[in-house]
Amino acid sequence: MEVEKMHRRTFLRNTVLVTGYLGLLPFSSALSAEKRSKMRFGLVTYEWGKDWDLPTLISNCEKTGVLGVELRTQHAHGVESSLSKAQRAEVKKRFEDSAVTCLGYGSNYEYHSPDPEKLKQNIEGTKAYIQLCHDIGATGIKVKPNYLPPEIPRKKTISQIAASFNEVGKFAQDYGQEIRVEVHGQYTQELPVMKAIFDEVTEPNVKICWNCNEEDLLSPGLEANFHSVKKWFGDTVHVREFNVGNYPYPDLFRLFKEMDYEGWILLEARTKPADRIEALREQLELFNALVK
Repeated sequence: MEVEKMHRRTFLRNTVLVTGYLGLLPFSSALSAEKRSKMRFGLVTYEWGKDWDLPTLISNCEKTGVLGVELRTQHAHGVESSLSKAQRAEVKKRFEDSAVTCLGYGSNYEYHSPDPEKLKQNIEGTKAYIQLCHDIGATGIKVKPNYLPPEIPRKKTISQIAASFNEVGKFAQDYGQEIRVEVHGQYTQELPVMKAIFDEVTEPNVKICWNCNEEDLLSPGLEANFHSVKKWFGDTVHVREFNVGNYPYPDLFRLFKEMDYEGWILLEARTKPADRIEALREQLELFNALVK
């Protein structure tokens, strides 16, 4: 009888200890494990991928582990609005059969021109490529504001650009696409101007694509400029080579991590390395170090 009581006490004690240990596991794991960033690294085909046809582009992305791509207009991959329905389906299948995500299309459409016909051409061209993005399984199109003509009142051009974004944004909603506005162009790449444009944007799928320009550092500085527009950030960000120039990437990535940004960081390279595959691998390593 006494032995039985001892066994029972031992069993109860061990049960309490194990239960307590198991109860602490999630908490202790949360304390010990680093919060992993959900940012991912991809490539804009500008410069490093411009002369790769589509099979080569996908293969090289897979080789390097850079598994997202923004296709740029007039590049060797040849993904343009002139593709037939069957050709679009083939592009979509190529990506679906690979490890690479087709994020969308990098267009040169812009909406600042005072010429009504030019403005119309840019808007209608954007709409054609929105349909292309949908058909190839992508999620958005990159566009630009690009300029503020000095002969036109600044406020008028800003309102025209915003109205154009609203028009193409509304159209894109029927195709499940995001309008990604690259912070680009003389005057328009200044963050106060971009904010003034987006203060008049009403469509929720029109987003800002941060572009890592020197103008980001103008007064009142990177952090203030970042916070002034971050509520409009979309799925993509453009960066340059992390080890070239003086852009404060550690500070930028700290800001992204603080807001739990989950989008794609896309390399828009400017240099011409002898071995682009190795160069891409190197940039991926630098990216991984920045998001730790």
